[in-house]
Amino acid sequence: MTGTSVEHVTPVAPRRRPAGDPVKALLHRHRALCERAVDPLEIAAGLEAHGITDRTAARFRHRDVFSLAEELYARTPRGDAPPTPPDAVDTSPVVLRGFGYSLLPGALALAATAAGVPCAGPLSAVAAVAVLVWPGRTAGGRFPGLIHLLAAAAVGWAVHRHGPALGVALAVAAAPGHLIGTGFAARARRRLAGSRALEDFVDGVRPLLAAAVTGFVAAAAGAAALAGTPLAAALPLAALLFLTRLLLGHGAHRVPVAGALALALVPIPAVQCAAAAGLLVHAFRALTRASAHARP
Repeated sequence: MTGTSVEHVTPVAPRRRPAGDPVKALLHRHRALCERAVDPLEIAAGLEAHGITDRTAARFRHRDVFSLAEELYARTPRGDAPPTPPDAVDTSPVVLRGFGYSLLPGALALAATAAGVPCAGPLSAVAAVAVLVWPGRTAGGRFPGLIHLLAAAAVGWAVHRHGPALGVALAVAAAPGHLIGTGFAARARRRLAGSRALEDFVDGVRPLLAAAVTGFVAAAAGAAALAGTPLAAALPLAALLFLTRLLLGHGAHRVPVAGALALALVPIPAVQCAAAAGLLVHAFRALTRASAHARP
């Protein structure tokens, strides 16, 4: 009799699937962001702002944040209303009124100086601080008025040391600062809409930021020459105010900005230049993040 051999086969346990749908849970958590986004990169920018990195995206079985954002965008129900074109020129009354306000400090400063009005320089400096530093978006951190107080103190102290012409120069630079800052924000938004990855956006927005800073420094140099104040006194302070405007207007945290403005109170030109350079480095880190240009 031939024995029948029985082969024992160890059953393979099925792969355990994760409980639930983690992407669906993430969609529910960020539903407002996903519903108002006009493209996947805007969702990626919002996720980045909430601290979600490529390593986090890997837990959702995606290679990076952008790939995760594409799935969230595809799974979000939307209405039939077409989105607003990202390259449309904003001519709303708020924008036009802001440009009008930016012209007032320079016009009043030049008129007061020509008429020989006392305290024209300090008053012009305060007006310039109000126009250049006032944020258009809530910035992170506590004590929101601290930045404005530090900026006013730094400018007032500088005008006291270098004369009222410095205040006039800063007031004249307020209008180009407003235009350049608004133009940078608009071009960065268009770049955000046209990019296909976060790295692509970073590579495109860096030259935009460099051009904005360079253009404003050139405008501030022209304002200093018009007012008759030394460039060494005007340019570092003007750059600090402009960078403060950009950072606060795009939701950056206040601590680095406050530190740079506090250093500007030190009556040493090298320290003020170092403060402006340090804030510039911080701006290139903060303002080249896509989350800085996503709609609040």
